[in-house]
Amino acid sequence: MTQRKTRVAVVFGGRSSEHEVSCQSAKSVLPHLDADRFEVVPVGITPQGQWALGTDPNALEAGTGNLPTLRNRTDLVAIEPGEALKDVDVVFPLLHGAWGEDGTIQGLLELGGVTYVGPGVFASAAAMDKIFAKKILQAEGLPVGRFVALDRSATTLTLDEREHLGLPVFVKPSRAGSSVGISKVSDWADLDAAIFEARRHDPKVIVEAAVPNVREIELAVLEFPDGRVEASLPAELRAVGADVEWYDFNAKYVDDSYEADIPAKLDDDVTAQLREMAVTAFKALDCQGLSRVDFFLTEQNELIVNELNTMPGFTPISMYPKAWAATGIDFTTLLTTLVETAIARGPGLR
Repeated sequence: MTQRKTRVAVVFGGRSSEHEVSCQSAKSVLPHLDADRFEVVPVGITPQGQWALGTDPNALEAGTGNLPTLRNRTDLVAIEPGEALKDVDVVFPLLHGAWGEDGTIQGLLELGGVTYVGPGVFASAAAMDKIFAKKILQAEGLPVGRFVALDRSATTLTLDEREHLGLPVFVKPSRAGSSVGISKVSDWADLDAAIFEARRHDPKVIVEAAVPNVREIELAVLEFPDGRVEASLPAELRAVGADVEWYDFNAKYVDDSYEADIPAKLDDDVTAQLREMAVTAFKALDCQGLSRVDFFLTEQNELIVNELNTMPGFTPISMYPKAWAATGIDFTTLLTTLVETAIARGPGLR
């Protein structure tokens, strides 16, 4: 008797500003799930929040910036969320940003008793909120950079806060990713406009002190079905050209202004420290399944945890799968591990 394949619903798109990035991730993931073991059910969410069942998981048409989009699709069948996830064994919520990576869809799946890939409600929400993530990491004894949290009523920084941070600073939405809504401010006269831009994406804003002349290091963290948690070899992002100031959205997804060294060219002791700190950060936020932990390495060889991403990109240029490939786990094996870890955990409270 032929054994039934595990039915995996890959949910992608979503209502956040990272909709197109999620679609690009899905385009990479869908054909690399092991067809001998998994029956794949592609489920798209439009920018307006409508759920749709895809009849052809590989037919993603090009949208703005050559990124796939669900807008104006004719080969998707509209469906209710409960119907879309009916009779699946596990959900791979391949959503980035708000209304997906922030604990919202995780809560929906928990309520429905559905098994899913990745961190739970609390870890997803805490890691998505840069302010609370930094507070938790600090409480665990991990080093983070100087920052100021602006609540919903604050429109600017006080003089004391400006002196504490110094210039330049980065103004960010507290709960957004892919560098969406971020501004680098080198003159305080530009601060209020930067806060306004960040607030277009999130009422909560964080202002971070820039760390000069840092090396940007990323590590992928993976949980295995037996409960082991391991970090990949580190990857380093390097700017190509003197006019590249920082790793913004265009640098990540549009142009070729950054290159990556995988593995990063680091001393063995620094690599070992990074891998240990990445796992510590993963556990500090009570993550499960996967995360990507981003670090700054200063000129004084000090390590600073920048942020933790609970559903990192899976696009062809994303660091998470590339870091694991360099560590010895190919893309299909990585995806299989994520699904099997979710199944081993099962539904219910984490």
